[in-house]
Amino acid sequence: MVQYWHNWCLQRVAHPFADAIKGADDDVQDGLVHIRIQQRNGRKTLTTVQGLSSEYDLKKIVRSCKKEFACNGTVIEHPEYGEVLQLQGDQRENICQWLTKAGLAKPDQLKVHGF
Repeated sequence: MVQYWHNWCLQRVAHPFADAIKGADDDVQDGLVHIRIQQRNGRKTLTTVQGLSSEYDLKKIVRSCKKEFACNGTVIEHPEYGEVLQLQGDQRENICQWLTKAGLAKPDQLKVHGF
């Protein structure tokens, strides 16, 4: 039953982005998706994802990631970087795998920063 739900979730995740036009490197803004971790207070951390194409609905991406990773998240407007995804906790490996599985970025386009 869990596997069936997981497959259903992946089908739901892939569907909202099907309307985006995919080119060779048009999926990301500068060719790279930057995934960073920021220390909050104590053991609390934030994972930020910057550099996804503006063609994607970032709120739908955050909603799917929140369900998949069981964490909270939001889209913030950064004055220099534009719209940035924020997820609670250290989700660097999870978001890398999810972005490649959903087809939003290739593994060579992902740049992981921190620790």
